[in-house]
Amino acid sequence: MGEITAATDAAWRVEVRGVVQGVGFRPFVYRLATHLGLRGDVRNTGGHVTITVAGASSQLEAFVAGLRTGKPEAAVVGDVAVTPVEGLTAPTEFRVLESVGAAANRREIPPDLRTCTDCVRELFDPADRRHRYPFINCTACGPRATIIDALPYDRIRTTMRSFPMCAACAREYRDPADRRFHAEPIACPECGPRLRWGSVTGEEALLRTAAVISAGGVAAVKGLGGYQLVCDATREGAVTRVREVKGRPAKPLAVMVPGLDWARRLARLTPEDERLLNSTGAPIVLAPAMGSLLGSGVRGGMPDVGLFLPYTPLHHLLLAVLDRPLVVTSANRADSPMLTEDDQAIAVLGPLTDGVLTHNRVILNRYDDSVSRVVTGRTTLIRRARGYAPGALTLPVAAPEPLLGVGAQLKSTFTLASGNLAVLGPHIGDLEDAETLEAFETALARFEAVHDVRPRHVAHDLHPAYLSTALARTLARRLPAGRRLAVQHHHAHIAAVAAEHGLTGPVLGVAYDGLGLGDDGTFWGGELLLSGYTGYRRLGRFSRAPMPGGTAAVRRPVRMALGYLFGAERFGTGAKALPDLADGRLRRVPRHEVELTRRMISREINTPTASSAGRLFDAVAALLSLCDDNRFEGEAAMRLEQAAAAHPGTGPLAWRVERREGLWVYDAAATLHDLLTALADGEPVGRAAAAFHATIAAVTVLLCERAAQETGVSVVCLSGGVFQNRLLAAQLLRRLEQTGFDAYIGERVPVNDGGISYGQAVVAAARLASPEQPPRHQASRFAGRSR
Repeated sequence: MGEITAATDAAWRVEVRGVVQGVGFRPFVYRLATHLGLRGDVRNTGGHVTITVAGASSQLEAFVAGLRTGKPEAAVVGDVAVTPVEGLTAPTEFRVLESVGAAANRREIPPDLRTCTDCVRELFDPADRRHRYPFINCTACGPRATIIDALPYDRIRTTMRSFPMCAACAREYRDPADRRFHAEPIACPECGPRLRWGSVTGEEALLRTAAVISAGGVAAVKGLGGYQLVCDATREGAVTRVREVKGRPAKPLAVMVPGLDWARRLARLTPEDERLLNSTGAPIVLAPAMGSLLGSGVRGGMPDVGLFLPYTPLHHLLLAVLDRPLVVTSANRADSPMLTEDDQAIAVLGPLTDGVLTHNRVILNRYDDSVSRVVTGRTTLIRRARGYAPGALTLPVAAPEPLLGVGAQLKSTFTLASGNLAVLGPHIGDLEDAETLEAFETALARFEAVHDVRPRHVAHDLHPAYLSTALARTLARRLPAGRRLAVQHHHAHIAAVAAEHGLTGPVLGVAYDGLGLGDDGTFWGGELLLSGYTGYRRLGRFSRAPMPGGTAAVRRPVRMALGYLFGAERFGTGAKALPDLADGRLRRVPRHEVELTRRMISREINTPTASSAGRLFDAVAALLSLCDDNRFEGEAAMRLEQAAAAHPGTGPLAWRVERREGLWVYDAAATLHDLLTALADGEPVGRAAAAFHATIAAVTVLLCERAAQETGVSVVCLSGGVFQNRLLAAQLLRRLEQTGFDAYIGERVPVNDGGISYGQAVVAAARLASPEQPPRHQASRFAGRSR
């Protein structure tokens, strides 16, 4: 930041970058400047704010300091650049000017913001002209990303342009001293959107909806970023119907509660959990459930409950009428994109529910709810969507030309990067059908148009069969001078964490997930990498096991258990004895399946091998009789964590780490041998599960210690879907830091595949900026230590 020199009456131009549009920043600047007696103006310029101020040096110093200390809650102030302006004739007052365009690589779309406390107060104030108006908002809250179709962010470039302001709203909109000055979605009952339930509108539509829910019915409600299914979370029959509509037999459902008092009745919350619930992002927060108020079907037998507070005026009104916890979940089939179009929603959801509450404000961009949890005091996003996306992230190495990361197959996202900024798009779903792929392409096209960025390079996963890889091939054919860059799955995972935390040196990357195609043609997933941004070197791995039936073993953990029993690497300690030890544990498995699997493994028929931590967790869950079939992704591992949580302080099982083919290899057979022996001796399942978690934590620390001795690197980044396991992540972060490592985990960027596209963009930008560096296997050459 430039310094303001002493002057009796000087003029300065101040450029503020970050999340400073659509969050009440210009009115804040106006109030700050007028309070300090400064003259000048402020305007949106492309994706940032440009301010011209004139006054005494002491006033200017206070002004620049106040830009950070007094900013609106939702604003994120990044760079503040101050330069002197010679010969400026400043106005006699401070003014707010119209927005203008600017360089595309500085454009940022503001995320949607939860309803602020001032608007909630007005919402329930009978004397206020917006009393019980379900679309109340101001500069500090309301829709942004879901309604915008161009930048700079002004009403004419949002779907609110269909609603001409009444005289009262127009006065507020033009008054710099008003809280709604340039609140682009400003509206009131006279001029704004209206609710509709069948043939009735307005307040009556709201009350009809509430009556249906109160009676145990299911309503479809048009939310901020798509349609939602809503029912009474205490009514078992209603919860069952929601599961039937969604095609989600077991995965937990999110619960919206009227306030923190209700949340404390349903979950054990830490102060960090409560702060996260009350944050402007208003995500779903996963916390340990307690009590029996909710229907048993809400959590699907899982230990955590996903809670969130009302984040729109409509949610506030519904919960005020009903005063109970509600299931509020996206109204779509499992892993398909959310419905946003009114006609389609009424046609699809009308026959399946007891009614559809809609309104006439168009949802231009689809946004699901964000999901988060707290791990050792750190907020970690599991799904980055409404309230967080599309907030911009930085790139550690600026992209020489615009580029696109298309992500992986599951938890699909894309990342658009230009210069030193990257925009990680919202969660879309799993790319397993044409409908989701179409939603992906539509969202991408809108992002490119809004940001005015046309990628010249496309980064994608190594796996040739991913739909995202096929899309990358198609896109690359349209780029005659561009490149298509393949990025190894786990390298992308680690690069995402390192880049998020601004690390500038090589790191030890611990990548534990389900599956990712490795450079050797096998599936990886239990990896230790020496990683930079342009490349990496594999230092260690988990021992391999066959996946009988390929993807069938992912869906059926008991198949994976058989893979370890009959096909663990032959020289693994105790591997030959595993089938006999496990015989009593798997008698529930049909004998023909056991024999078929044994033959497949011995003949190497459809049995790809994997060094996967996720598949090992599946196998252990099956051996402990906790889960034979995954009804949703990660169910077996979640049930294993649940069983282990009741036994803190349990010591590890036996393990073996040895040198094979130049790598440190964790021999899982030794651990399974000890696990099965302990079970045969009467060890409780929960203690065995806890011991397995402790083993993985101890093994990982040992692998990092061996790698640190070999490389001199003491910074560790944890990533991959396995680290959604709070118990493992917390144990490992603590143990690494106690051992002297600097340990990091994804916080703003998901550690699961939702963060892959950002990691791809990070790696692609670094490679394009340093074309002389080898793209694979080699650790990047950095000067100095990480941080």
